[in-house]
Amino acid sequence: MSTLLRALRIVRIALRHRLDTFLEHTALAPATRLLRPFVVARPDEADASRGERLRLALQELGPLFVKFGQVLSTRRDLLPTDIATALALLQDRVAPFAGELAEAEVEASLGKPIAELFARFERTPLASASIAQVHAATLHDGREVVVKVLRPGVAKRISDDLDLLRLLARAVDRVHPDAARIRPLDVVAELERALRHEIDLQREGANASLLRRNFADSPDLYVPEVFWSHSSERVLTLERVHGIRADDVAAIRAAGIDPHRLAAKGVRVFYTQVFRDNFFHADAHPGNIWVDTSRAENPRFIALDFGIVGSLSETDRFYLAENFTAMFARDYQRIAQLHIDAGWMPASLDLEELTADVRTVCEPYFSRPLSEIALGEVLLKIFQMARKNQLTIQPQLILLQKTLLNIEGLGRTLDPQLDLWAVAQPVLADILREQRRPRAIGRRLRAQLPGWLKAAPHMPELVHRYLQQAVHGDSSLRLRSEDLAELASVTRSGQRRTVFAILGAALGIMAAVLHGLEAGGARYGGIPLAAWLLGAGAFAAFVAAWPRRR
Repeated sequence: MSTLLRALRIVRIALRHRLDTFLEHTALAPATRLLRPFVVARPDEADASRGERLRLALQELGPLFVKFGQVLSTRRDLLPTDIATALALLQDRVAPFAGELAEAEVEASLGKPIAELFARFERTPLASASIAQVHAATLHDGREVVVKVLRPGVAKRISDDLDLLRLLARAVDRVHPDAARIRPLDVVAELERALRHEIDLQREGANASLLRRNFADSPDLYVPEVFWSHSSERVLTLERVHGIRADDVAAIRAAGIDPHRLAAKGVRVFYTQVFRDNFFHADAHPGNIWVDTSRAENPRFIALDFGIVGSLSETDRFYLAENFTAMFARDYQRIAQLHIDAGWMPASLDLEELTADVRTVCEPYFSRPLSEIALGEVLLKIFQMARKNQLTIQPQLILLQKTLLNIEGLGRTLDPQLDLWAVAQPVLADILREQRRPRAIGRRLRAQLPGWLKAAPHMPELVHRYLQQAVHGDSSLRLRSEDLAELASVTRSGQRRTVFAILGAALGIMAAVLHGLEAGGARYGGIPLAAWLLGAGAFAAFVAAWPRRR
């Protein structure tokens, strides 16, 4: 019954805010027209935009729907720009729960009395949101901390609201003409994943700990220390920090800090997180980014709230870096080719047509002064172009693009004349140059070597099995390159030559790695393993190169 009443309340609030207009031209439109006369629309929203009406409705529905709107606002590849912009304004502020309940939760989670854990614990919270609230406290050694405590019953409330959202998503999936692209059930699944992560405060603590380690002793970013002895899945204790919101330019100037220098640091910190560490703070709005006022001569940022972080696959990170480099060079064909190679655009697209589309998107931006160009906006337009081609960009890339918009917006707030390209280009170039050094390549090879060695004993059997299949005509070769398509008709002898060529190259690479790591590896018969592998590779290459009989 409670679920039914909750569903009816959602319908009533949606009609009050005239959200039925979103369902025009769908199978639900007749039903909403029948219900409309029974609910009075809000007269103060007569001239409000659709995005504003949706934002107000979500706020009225409650904290979890506010969180849903916040997550949805990051999916600018799925939403029209006006709606995504309106949802980004949602404020996650709710009435606090009683301090006594917070104390009880801390004691239950950590298994000790509050007086034993803290010398002082303030019952009045510093801040309160839909998932948790934060209390000031002092440890027995005198260090000041903040204690983040989950709301009582929040997991049950999340589960109930997610059940309702799934029902709504299924309805949209059945009736909306563009459901295949929007994929409402996937959006709800993404929301569920984000919320499950947010209510695991131990996960947030681990995020903070890793970010702190990545920027240890950094002059650019400070991350508060996590006190694991006072933390659990439902309680997180962090070092208390003090600073100014990063968008309060007047206070920053009053503290004797140069906002221009600070703006450039913010851009460098972002690119360092993404391309050096592959771990970035993905909720970098000004409320979560402060400025340390104790270092006026060499200012740095302070990061807060680590519930939302991002990382990219090595492939996506490579293609993203190459895309940025191509954007700096205005090489539109290179950008188009990279998007196809990365799988961000359908491979069936014509390269010249896609190049023209990229030029159409990018050229209006590049005609502006450099101080007015924002990479985040350019990426957004390109992702929207992918949406028109019925391709949904991966959520992590959208999260990165949203974070880039936040960082660039903050940079322009601090310094309206900031040349983002001039700041970002050398940082990106240095990071890419470092990653391409032989030492960095060697580190990556060493990381992969255990997997290769684990698979090595099985290689002779697999090669033997494949050769048997090739001899009897049972094997098939799947090729992706059009330039190699003609090899599909090679004879069984030709297949054997291919196998031996690949085997020779693989053995040669393994020999080089072993030689570089430990002067040839283990010895058999007095001869280093690397030499045995190199000899076997040379023999395989000789067999591959031997002329075929006609």
